[in-house]
Amino acid sequence: MTTPRDLMITAMDVVPSPPAAGELSLALAGAELVDLLAAEAIGLDDDRIVPALRPALADRLLDQAAASLTREPPYESVADWLWRRGSGLASAYLAALEADGQLTRRRRRGLPFRTGRMVLAESPDRRRAADRWAAHEPVLTALATAVGIPGRDGGDTGDKGTEEAPGTTDDATETVIVAVNEALLELEAVRQRRSIEQAAFDNVWRGY
Repeated sequence: MTTPRDLMITAMDVVPSPPAAGELSLALAGAELVDLLAAEAIGLDDDRIVPALRPALADRLLDQAAASLTREPPYESVADWLWRRGSGLASAYLAALEADGQLTRRRRRGLPFRTGRMVLAESPDRRRAADRWAAHEPVLTALATAVGIPGRDGGDTGDKGTEEAPGTTDDATETVIVAVNEALLELEAVRQRRSIEQAAFDNVWRGY
């Protein structure tokens, strides 16, 4: 298992409804960078992602992430990676969990031939992610907090990124976590601006 998969499982397991796909996709892209750093597949030069020798990565999506790195200078910034790699990434991880048999469809009571939404199946991977979450593992907790998943003590404030998360273990990982939080703030600002613009447009058509 990988940090992105653990984050995806945690998002589905801890709260009734996972975070919005856009927010979760950005955090998953950040989680991929954290794992690539740990695998020494990349390093950071300030905020630039510098590829190293490509190791063998057992996880298909993480291997795809390594394959998609920009390998010629000027290298890609962490922020640019989050937006590029994060496009549709939550759907990709959801599909991967389903393909690996990690998801099942909840049957509706009284309707034996009708099935509901996809839910996590009991599996070693689910237990591993739960153990990591229960242990307050810093990276997983920081990424989950960024997308508004409440901590195990229930101390969520309801605002993404406002609950204090434990510090990460090194400067490169911290750079990634900070970039994820900044990207999430940017995404929220874009949505708010579009909402205001749409409201103004609607008012014009109503004759206000």
